[in-house]
Amino acid sequence: MRKNKQTVILGIETSCDETSAAVMRGDELLSNIISSQIEIHRRFGGVVPEIASRNHLTAILPVIDEALRAAGITRGDIDAVAVTYGAGLVGALLVGVSAAKALAYALGVPLYAVNHIEAHIAANYISSPELKPPFLAVVASGGHTGIARVDGLNEFRMIASTTDDAIGEAFDKVARALRLPYPGGPEIDKLARTGAPDIEFVSHKRVGNISYSGLKTAVVNYMHKLEQRGETPNKADICASFQKTAVDMLVDTAIAAVEQTGIRTLCLAGGVAANSYLRDKLKAEGERRGAVVYYPPMSLCTDNAAMICARARGMIAEGVAAAKLDLNAVSYLKL
Repeated sequence: MRKNKQTVILGIETSCDETSAAVMRGDELLSNIISSQIEIHRRFGGVVPEIASRNHLTAILPVIDEALRAAGITRGDIDAVAVTYGAGLVGALLVGVSAAKALAYALGVPLYAVNHIEAHIAANYISSPELKPPFLAVVASGGHTGIARVDGLNEFRMIASTTDDAIGEAFDKVARALRLPYPGGPEIDKLARTGAPDIEFVSHKRVGNISYSGLKTAVVNYMHKLEQRGETPNKADICASFQKTAVDMLVDTAIAAVEQTGIRTLCLAGGVAANSYLRDKLKAEGERRGAVVYYPPMSLCTDNAAMICARARGMIAEGVAAAKLDLNAVSYLKL
């Protein structure tokens, strides 16, 4: 395999409800195809794992073929295959892992097993190639939330994390309680722009681990009390207040990490990195303290295979061992 800047990587991502394949040559992203299942799961109010897996099975080969066509290459041009093997829904992950193993075996190229959260962090390298370790990554997704210290292309360490729910999970649960359409995160973000963030659901600490379970419960209890009194909840105000509290918890923890470590480069990673208040708040608070703040474009915040390529590129650059063909899916992974 060519271990230089022209190495061609095929990335595959099927951890939840997006089927994605991407091609990267060196540091150039040639294609990034995403087939979303949002409309399929909307009527259920959330992702149904079995339905997600079945739709991945239908979409995976056409998505891979489209990624190759868009990149202007053939399967014979592929030098390495990279795939998300965790964390995520096991059935969904298995579709991508099986396809990746079959391709790697058939083409006689190495297979790289990618940690989904590390890949979200690596997405920043695509949009901001000037970003170099060490830096702090603010991880904000549906399954993981915290502050990761990145000391090298393959050196990740979580230095602060939630003690219970992830921020994305809290957004989804509050959105469901408010009877907002799926996916709930963007709906809360949109409604919050018209609301007043004046409701104090919980107080929060500036330093240390983060808890969203209590915040979520406080929002639900607040709504129940209003309903018991026959009052109509102001959804915009509730969204604005919840969002402010949830984001401020995370940003305050990130800023504390900047002060404690002395590392003044920050980046956002994960699906919730698309939240407008989080992006604005982290940038403002970081820059006030002399930190440089990066975040990926919206297209690289959602689950996508471009970030899988970016992560694998770092693994290849430093000689990380390829995976064996008995690679299996793992539902939960830590950094």
